[in-house]
Amino acid sequence: MATHEDRLYWPFFEESHRTLAQEAQVWAAANLAEAPHPAGRAAVDARCRELVAGLGQAGFLKHCLRAADGGIAPEFDARSICLLRQALAYHDGLADFAFAMQGLGSTPLSLAGSEQMRSLWLPRVAEGKSIAAFALSEPGAGSDVAAMETTAKRDHGNYVLNGSKTWISNGGIADFYCVFARTAPGVRRGDGSISAEGISAFLVKPGDSGFAIAERIDAMAPHPLARLTFEDCRIPAARLIGEEGEGFRLAMRTLDVFRTSVAAAACGFARRALDEALAHARGRSLFGRMLADFQLTQSALAEMATSLEAAELLTYRAAWMRDRGRPFTAAAAMAKLTATENAQSVIDRALQMFGGRGVVHGEVVERLYREIRALRIYEGASEVQKLIIGRELLK
Repeated sequence: MATHEDRLYWPFFEESHRTLAQEAQVWAAANLAEAPHPAGRAAVDARCRELVAGLGQAGFLKHCLRAADGGIAPEFDARSICLLRQALAYHDGLADFAFAMQGLGSTPLSLAGSEQMRSLWLPRVAEGKSIAAFALSEPGAGSDVAAMETTAKRDHGNYVLNGSKTWISNGGIADFYCVFARTAPGVRRGDGSISAEGISAFLVKPGDSGFAIAERIDAMAPHPLARLTFEDCRIPAARLIGEEGEGFRLAMRTLDVFRTSVAAAACGFARRALDEALAHARGRSLFGRMLADFQLTQSALAEMATSLEAAELLTYRAAWMRDRGRPFTAAAAMAKLTATENAQSVIDRALQMFGGRGVVHGEVVERLYREIRALRIYEGASEVQKLIIGRELLK
């Protein structure tokens, strides 16, 4: 099986990627390996803030930005983002979350924000001094973004927002939110669906009148998560991100940068589970033999390793295609589908190998079991990825 160093010499990578991956592994091992996992909402919030600051100090958050805004490369480099997420996820799911949300929440500004917005917020994002959030999903509009009901109406020099958002990561701790709302109704198609036209993006701050954190949501893998409400939330028109009506396109461009990295995070979780299973199999005595000596164990480990490497190959192929400017919609969907589903299977088998110990709260495999589950849902559930792949095949 390929080692971590061997994979870095796959043809998808350049020397800069190898250097970054090694730096990330060293930093993560030094800063995350022995860190206690927080319990309770306040502790999770505080730890997330610490992680954002630490990632900023290490320089890793610069990979969430373009060079013009203080980032590393002229354009977003999906391979770098993937390598960072895999390294962070291997050690700590909350660290991966902190990194990914800084990128997801700030990319709309980087892609379409005014010079004033970018100069005010993006350096602070890169330094880990301001926390970003991406507010797209609603109670009735998850995968179907066009069903969005939150509205933003122009009123002289302002926009007035009304509606709600839910499942918003960094909700409650973010310093700014990229909020998507309808500035015009969508067009109803013949099949009854509504088009995504008329959606716009706005920058909203916690102190804005009419904006509230209505509910904090506790997920099975704890991280800051909330439902937001807007009741006649009045913001200056200058906080429109990009052009009015271009919000859906901006949201999709943002998700295109990070969708493949969800697969990379899944690979990080799965590789940690495989390593934990290997160590356990070598050290666990059973019926006078080591667990690793049983053919059933060897068969399980072989299938786990093979499915993981297949996922990694699809993941980095998709990232490479994106970075090379090649059509990658189907490749990204295949990567996310395969990596998240395979990682769920790898982690489940690792937990099974641990027996009763595997379900004890605080065990690494138990934590991984909780952390992987959401990845099969957010940024396009597995079922949606299948629809995308099928649609692309039939074009």
